[in-house]
Amino acid sequence: MIQAVIIKDSLGEYKEIRIDGHAGYAESGQDIICAAVSVLAQNAVNSIETFTDDPFQAEVNEEDGALAVRFQDSVSEKTKLLLDSMVLGLESIEESYGSQYIRIRFEEV
Repeated sequence: MIQAVIIKDSLGEYKEIRIDGHAGYAESGQDIICAAVSVLAQNAVNSIETFTDDPFQAEVNEEDGALAVRFQDSVSEKTKLLLDSMVLGLESIEESYGSQYIRIRFEEV
């Protein structure tokens, strides 16, 4: 199962996104849920890097299917919109395919 953890502060500012695991929907290389989650997450990170000046740290472990993105400062409205869009996509996948393949958890720090 893919675990996505969305961490915001008490003001609703994004602080960290962690996504890891494999959906197990199909064999490796054929899993449409893993592919969709990967595209959403990678596109969000690439878009933040390309279209904003917001500093962040990203760690990727392709073997584990893990991505961690951390923000130390407040993020711009552009980054917030990009992350909101990614979360919307993740929630849509969870709604369409079920929490046995992807589970999204929201935390506050």
